[in-house]
Amino acid sequence: MKCRPWKEKKMFILDYHDLLMPYINKVREIEGTTLYGSRTLFFLTEDGTLRPIAIELTRPPVADKPQWKQVFTPTWDATGHWLWILAKVHVLAHDSANHQLVVHWLRTHCSTEPYIIAANRQLRAMNPIYRLLHPHLRYTMAINALARESLINADGIIESNFSLGKYCTEFSSVAYDQLWRFDMEALPEDLIRRGMAVKDPTSEHGLKLTIEDYPFANDGLILWDAIKEWVSAYVNHYYPDPNLIESDTELQGWWTDVRTKGHADKKDEPWWPVLKTTESLIHALTTIIWVTAGHHSAVNFGQYTFAGYFPNHPTIARTNMPTEDPSDEFFQNFMKKPEMALLMCFPSQIQATTVMAVIDVLSNHSPDEEYIGDSLEPAWAENPVIKAAYERFSGNLKRLEGIIDERNTNMKLKNRVGAGVVPYELLKPFSTSGVTGMGVPNSISI
Repeated sequence: MKCRPWKEKKMFILDYHDLLMPYINKVREIEGTTLYGSRTLFFLTEDGTLRPIAIELTRPPVADKPQWKQVFTPTWDATGHWLWILAKVHVLAHDSANHQLVVHWLRTHCSTEPYIIAANRQLRAMNPIYRLLHPHLRYTMAINALARESLINADGIIESNFSLGKYCTEFSSVAYDQLWRFDMEALPEDLIRRGMAVKDPTSEHGLKLTIEDYPFANDGLILWDAIKEWVSAYVNHYYPDPNLIESDTELQGWWTDVRTKGHADKKDEPWWPVLKTTESLIHALTTIIWVTAGHHSAVNFGQYTFAGYFPNHPTIARTNMPTEDPSDEFFQNFMKKPEMALLMCFPSQIQATTVMAVIDVLSNHSPDEEYIGDSLEPAWAENPVIKAAYERFSGNLKRLEGIIDERNTNMKLKNRVGAGVVPYELLKPFSTSGVTGMGVPNSISI
């Protein structure tokens, strides 16, 4: 039977072309780094794994040179094979920048600050919504302040070791302007937006995944549902009548502050939820808790496990592709010793070891880590209805642990089981201290 990828959802694209193109010529003025716009095409195989089949690298016109663009593919040809490896280094460097500056820093650390500031401005400590959110908003402002001092600061660790150099923070800001929407930060909507799921009322969680063996989505949706069930019980107890939501001036003041002060440039966007119904409040609170707990854990605590060995995820590509306007000497050196071209393109020794040390710290759980569903807040213990709801929540998370353990022994799940495959445990709710590649803390604290 002839394969129709466009109908069967067999083709996937990792697209860093449009976001990176405005920075290419500026970045190339920085010594020791380079940049392209990239698109990588993947094919979904019969066993449910993605196979990269083509990489397009693009450089815009510069000075008297026209646009340069080339597509690289896997090949048995020796020269083509080395070019394919080098093209992958560039794409991985793009992915590293997007992961750290957009998926991690912007979508968790930064986006949480307006919720925290507005809560402290508008909500009393005894307000039920403040008490619900407080465990998930602890420590974040402190860790963000430290990041601004020594991680994303000018000439800091990120600028010195990632391809975008001094444009790293600007890149994050542009991504916020073009991509960030509160209504798309909920896990189901995020999966749909990225083409990784479609709505399906007959499927579990109301979604059908386009890649059935997608560990982040499969484990994450169970965690999402557990959080939503807990938040629903909590909200329905304190706001049994929707009119109570609209008449809670502190709650409405908090949400107005989040929208108009925390996101003043997006305050008039039509996608902001209006907190007038039980459903809208539950969904907004579930989204915030998911971002601070589930999403952050999934993108942070596996960094050392998956990228500690730097060739797996290099953060910078230092040299151009050998086929981009090469001198005769440069191309001949590549032909004679392609391994040297690879080493020159990879991060330097000091860059690789610096990033390795930093992501080791970022992936670390402290001995007094506060895990989701682990400890009942003292105020909740005094209310039998809330206490019972929280205990159900904790029980659901313990069941998720067992489900993840079982999935990581299922040989049919090729994306999480197999020789050399790291078991996917990032959304296991509980962990010991140290670098474990698992555990979902309540809040963003590292």
